[in-house]
Amino acid sequence: MEIYELIIPKDNLLRQIKELVDFSFIYDALLANYCLDNGGNAVPPIRIFKYLLLKSIYDLSDIDLVERSKYDMSFKYFLDMAPEDEVINPSSLTKFRKLRLKDMNLLDMLIAKTVQLTLEKGIIKSKYIIMDATHTKSKYNQKTPPSSTPGTIKKTAP
Repeated sequence: MEIYELIIPKDNLLRQIKELVDFSFIYDALLANYCLDNGGNAVPPIRIFKYLLLKSIYDLSDIDLVERSKYDMSFKYFLDMAPEDEVINPSSLTKFRKLRLKDMNLLDMLIAKTVQLTLEKGIIKSKYIIMDATHTKSKYNQKTPPSSTPGTIKKTAP
């Protein structure tokens, strides 16, 4: 798609990953989880995996990921979509995780393989990934159970 050659910079991370990493290993890994002769055509497994990879890279919720995919041309380029193509429904990601990634380690394995390939191609420069394990507030569950004030004792009548 020539339009992407004009609007996506050559040093864009997603462009580098797309041009240098062969994602065919995804199809091979997920082939057993697809029935090719029943029902309608599913969203290609490589595209769904790329959605999940984008979700991981940019720390987005399913809804935010799909919304950003509507207007971010680097996302559409990475997903092998034309600018005018419709994006998936966020529920497709949930169904994919539940039905196609029954083995919970499969997604981790696929992401690890992608990281390995990006290291080999020089897209990611470090061989170490540093993760901050400090306790932080979750952006997904802001409600906390009510608690009593420490050091206060309620006296009850005898």
